[in-house]
Amino acid sequence: MRQRPHWQTPGPNHFDRAGLVLAALLLCWAGSLTAATRPNILVLMAEDLSAHVGAFGDPVARTPHLDMLAAAGVRFPNTFTTAGVCAPSRASFLTGVHQISLGAQHMRTSTSPVATYLAVPPPEVKAFPELLRAAGYYTFTDRKLDYQFSGIGAGSGPESIWDAEGQLDPLTGLPEDRPFFGLINFFITHESATFTPEAVAGTPGETMARKASAARARIPDRTDPDTVVVPPYYPDTKAVREHIAVVYDNVRLMDAEVGQILKRLTELGRTDDTIVIWTTDHGDPLPRAKRELFDSGIRVPMIIRWPESLRPPGMVPGTPDERLISFVDLAPVILAMAGVPAPAFLQGADVLAPDALSREYVYASRDRMDEQADRVRAVRDARYKYLRYFDPGTPGAVHIAYRDQGRIMQALWRGREAGTLNAEQSLWFEPRPEEALYDLATDPYELDNLAGAPDQLAILTRLRSAYAAWKIRVPDLGEVPEAELAERFWPGGVQPVTPTPTFSRLDDGRWTVSAEDNASIEIRRDDGDWQLYTGPVESGDGTLTARAVRYGYALSAEVSALAETSAPPAP
Repeated sequence: MRQRPHWQTPGPNHFDRAGLVLAALLLCWAGSLTAATRPNILVLMAEDLSAHVGAFGDPVARTPHLDMLAAAGVRFPNTFTTAGVCAPSRASFLTGVHQISLGAQHMRTSTSPVATYLAVPPPEVKAFPELLRAAGYYTFTDRKLDYQFSGIGAGSGPESIWDAEGQLDPLTGLPEDRPFFGLINFFITHESATFTPEAVAGTPGETMARKASAARARIPDRTDPDTVVVPPYYPDTKAVREHIAVVYDNVRLMDAEVGQILKRLTELGRTDDTIVIWTTDHGDPLPRAKRELFDSGIRVPMIIRWPESLRPPGMVPGTPDERLISFVDLAPVILAMAGVPAPAFLQGADVLAPDALSREYVYASRDRMDEQADRVRAVRDARYKYLRYFDPGTPGAVHIAYRDQGRIMQALWRGREAGTLNAEQSLWFEPRPEEALYDLATDPYELDNLAGAPDQLAILTRLRSAYAAWKIRVPDLGEVPEAELAERFWPGGVQPVTPTPTFSRLDDGRWTVSAEDNASIEIRRDDGDWQLYTGPVESGDGTLTARAVRYGYALSAEVSALAETSAPPAP
């Protein structure tokens, strides 16, 4: 993997030369291609889901649309998120940078019990959809953002990433003269959709729980709880089996939603020029999965379907590709699909390139989860998992109010109190060591810690060394107390405002716009749509208006320049 410079503490910086060079490269590249030569790219991302898909070998799952997608595409069963929970994972997905380097590691910044703040990434970091937008792509998403430097929902910034967000039918209004990149999320598999409405009555999760319950009631042949597999770390009870069966029913509903999107894509005549990527934002919505760094929390399924004319050599439809892939790799992979240069700040790589070196390790992080602080780091290779616990002596299972609403978590707490849990079920509640090592080939549930085994010392040393080397390459802001980090980002708990950009006029009459701290800039003429600013703009008629935003900051004030004047108004 390419080594990265150690970033400084986020703070005010001038517009860096790398940003200017990248913008110039994108402009030159976009100008040399037409929409017909660039693929559309559509990412379909389910919430909270491990590989409960027929095409990935789950006999209980009923997923006909995903199975058909997999038959026409390639399955990537060894894909790993960088966190076991949504907002930190989505931050790394969108940027190609581990969330611990962005100050985005805690779940979640916008609702932190410690301080009021959003993450403020280093100024050179840009979300990959914004890089696609700069290269001429039309970018869109639905109502879910949740990037840690945004709020949870659409309209919470940064404004420069998407041309459109929050539409109920995001495939509506796609331009004919530009390729598109879209991100569509599927909420029905979220943890809240597994709760009983009664358990979450009067809480923010009640609406989703009731919608999901009503949707499942319309399934004529629900999943039989007797057919599901109960992991050994759960008690095998009726309530536990019913909770797992609900997960399968929700997966079935999600599969139907995916089918509708794919049908709509065909109706629009875009199937033959669109690469479709389906994956999930982290593992299962169940205890000892979601929020954790066990494989149940970070190993996710992924399918990529290329149109025949765009399929790379060696990608055979209907087959699995076993290589290790990290979520930080998806930004460079997607940029490469679009032919867009990869910026230097990326911590992942285009692992699907024909000449790419095989990834030896994937890395993941856990920090504060809701009201509970707990710092853990993970390194995994094709067979072994290493976990480094920074709060040894504490249990893995702790009370998290949101998670405690689920039937399985309630069953675990009851069993713990009654003393009825067996050794495997009790393990999560016991004090943790400083280190853990698991052999995933013989211990897929990660129950047998081999860190103290003499015959495993060579493997333990190798993975320790891999973690130490990664720590040098990747800055870890988890070492900074969250309250201190929040004060760096939002001094006094007040969101900084992006400085107003500045217009300048060139000798040939065109306008340029500049902004401090490498802030992203949007520009429009009169009341037209906002466009991402990438270079000098022709004078033309009417009024040009610009605004700027740095990730995590508030949007700047707008500034205008009359196209027919010889100089911009005073700032």
